[in-house]
Amino acid sequence: MMGFFKRTTPVAGACELGRGAVAVPLQPGCGAPPGCTVVIVDAQGKPRRATTPAGKKVELRPGELAWAYHPGPYTVDLVPYAQAPEIGLRTTFAIDPLDPAPAGKRFDLYLAAECEVRVDLAGLAHAAQDAVRGALAHGTLELPPCAAIDEWNAFRLGLNQLLYLRFGLTIDDCVPVDLAGVDYAAQLAARAAASASASASDPAPVPAAAERVEPALADARALRRLFLELPCVMCGLRLGALPSGQDLFRRQQALLGRLDRLAVETATMPSLVLAAPGQPLGLDGQLRRMRHARRAAAALDEVWALLARLDGAEQRGDAYLAGLYDEAERIVSNLEAECAARRAVDTVPEAA
Repeated sequence: MMGFFKRTTPVAGACELGRGAVAVPLQPGCGAPPGCTVVIVDAQGKPRRATTPAGKKVELRPGELAWAYHPGPYTVDLVPYAQAPEIGLRTTFAIDPLDPAPAGKRFDLYLAAECEVRVDLAGLAHAAQDAVRGALAHGTLELPPCAAIDEWNAFRLGLNQLLYLRFGLTIDDCVPVDLAGVDYAAQLAARAAASASASASDPAPVPAAAERVEPALADARALRRLFLELPCVMCGLRLGALPSGQDLFRRQQALLGRLDRLAVETATMPSLVLAAPGQPLGLDGQLRRMRHARRAAAALDEVWALLARLDGAEQRGDAYLAGLYDEAERIVSNLEAECAARRAVDTVPEAA
């Protein structure tokens, strides 16, 4: 009889939710933390929301994973330019538990496609900062020096769309701040000391291409992102803008067809370790395949940044939308090239 009254297992790190931690994985038998949303990821990687009341045990099927996240709000300092670490953006964001996005709840997809352990606020802020820096470097965001109010408003709108489409974050506030009080000299000295210590403890040279990662793990992570995110990218492309003419409509449909084929190819990627059935692939070949998979996954970040600009782009005229489709065709071509190289057995010339 006592089995019917078995208590739920405490959630590791639950006390940090809403402060230093944004999301934590739930082990079997754990209860739903109060004030948090529970996301269950099935064996195929598809996320869904759980309706488990706070304190009640989260029921999981075989092969499923569960996460609990706190909606916030959270405040972080982003440094948009690495060359100017004294310039910061104090950003307050939250995660909408009732996200109405037709393509699916974006933060849930982020958990399913990219996260394996606890999501710390510092790590999420670093990922958001990298996304902002990448968008500024590629010109998909613009933050001029001494920006006028109209330029700042345009940047804020782009930032809102970028962080929502990339991570599912809803920006509540963003203001420039001076981070000159941070002792960057001490940070650089500590980083140099840590690097020297690591070199002394591991004097054996490591090829730069290996990047000190396990090829199978890095390859699996990249392919997981492609498998789960490409269908959502297609949905975002279809809903992001409404082409007004036949030429733009055909270009949109051609892009959707190419992305659909990429999704099928991703789902049928050959094993990293096999050149052919029963024929193992050497380490160099595995590292090459891993690098192509990671480049393809990195191109997804460009896709999400482009989708942020595509939202409502038809209101700015056909020429603007045509320019975005030009950029989309370039990114999709890169995706196709990297995925084809990931499938190949023979050595494929790699870009520098």
